Amino acid sequence: MSRLTAWLLLLAVTGLVMSGCRGAGSGKTVLRVSSWGGAGDDSEFWRITREVYDEFERQNPDIELQLEMIPGSQEYAQKLLLSFVARSEPDVIALDASSSAAFVNSGVLLDLAPLASSDSEIDLVEFFPNVVDIARRGDEVFAVPLDFTPVVMYCNMRLFDEAGVPYPEPGWTWDDFLDKAQKLTKGDQYGFKFTNWMPGWVLWIWNGGSEVLNAEGDKASGTFNSSQNQETIQFLADLIEVHKAAPSLSQSAALGVDPFVDGLAAMEISGHWAMIGYSQSKAFTTDDILVVPMPTRDGSEPTTVMYEKGLAIGKNSKHKDEAWRFIKYMSSAEVQRKIQSTGLAVSARKDVTAERSTNDIERAFESIIPSARVPGGSITEGYSVVEMEGERAMDAVLKSGKTPKQALDIAAEAIDRYLEDH
Repeated sequence: MSRLTAWLLLLAVTGLVMSGCRGAGSGKTVLRVSSWGGAGDDSEFWRITREVYDEFERQNPDIELQLEMIPGSQEYAQKLLLSFVARSEPDVIALDASSSAAFVNSGVLLDLAPLASSDSEIDLVEFFPNVVDIARRGDEVFAVPLDFTPVVMYCNMRLFDEAGVPYPEPGWTWDDFLDKAQKLTKGDQYGFKFTNWMPGWVLWIWNGGSEVLNAEGDKASGTFNSSQNQETIQFLADLIEVHKAAPSLSQSAALGVDPFVDGLAAMEISGHWAMIGYSQSKAFTTDDILVVPMPTRDGSEPTTVMYEKGLAIGKNSKHKDEAWRFIKYMSSAEVQRKIQSTGLAVSARKDVTAERSTNDIERAFESIIPSARVPGGSITEGYSVVEMEGERAMDAVLKSGKTPKQALDIAAEAIDRYLEDH
């Protein structure tokens, strides 16, 4: 038994877990459905989602949905782990790809492949294969994907045009990126907005030809602190501190605004969710936005990461048939069309995504999907610690003056200690 499992078991025994299902009092099956977010979320996405849930109950009068919202991505994963230890887990579990390894690898989820192969109402071939692979282990599939986003480079074409800088083209390199970022920097305007968010900047490591962990996923030393990654971190540090083509972390904080949304930065890395904020910008319109793949160190084929939400069923659920009905409904083309109308993400269904690819932005996203890799958190349990140490290392370089070697050595050692203990 690992230390984490022992700790969770202790909490479960002492009662610090989610309570079991309440009775519906109406003779209906109460289907407990977990998701992250606050109960008071009044966004357009959640308004439409609630409408979709209501429609499911109308179509399935024998089922009453009990939505269990848990705010915060880390809190969500931790509380779900506790519920499994206490055998009080929900029937349907929303899985965040960034933290799904603990659930997919532990045997607590139902293999959905037999259900999908014997059900004429759903066919996993209709979904993007690399997105399905997030929860696939061999022939077993532990979640049906709903939506996701590859992470991309956004460009403000208005600022490119004003500076007379050509737009990035496929196959562009880090040298091309740096040249454009420098030419786009003038006065209070920067060429690039850098955020110390490792789920985003890990792309520089991948497109620099390296990795974070070894091939087995159980060691950082020798990989995360490799000379190649030291050069990558130095490239980013120089972009900020030497070339002044991106605001420093303190400058970004002092601005008090989002440099890209406010037209003060020409490029940034983000996911499809950013389009919601762009649509509200007063500095540009979404027609000014260009979506391009990441630049690579040497012009080779780029790669990116995808962050996804899927639905799983607890292996011990007493309502597997009802839960499967709900998953089929939520992943259907009709429901996906409604939910993806909010623009928050890309549908995992190829047909719905193709229908929505009616403009340059959506077509660009669709073209980038095949190059998207699964996030570390869908493979390695506790990967959030890896990202935390990575961000500490970046802070140490950008704020404390440590060399990339010093910072990455410390981070790799801390990651190894964690992985060895867990």
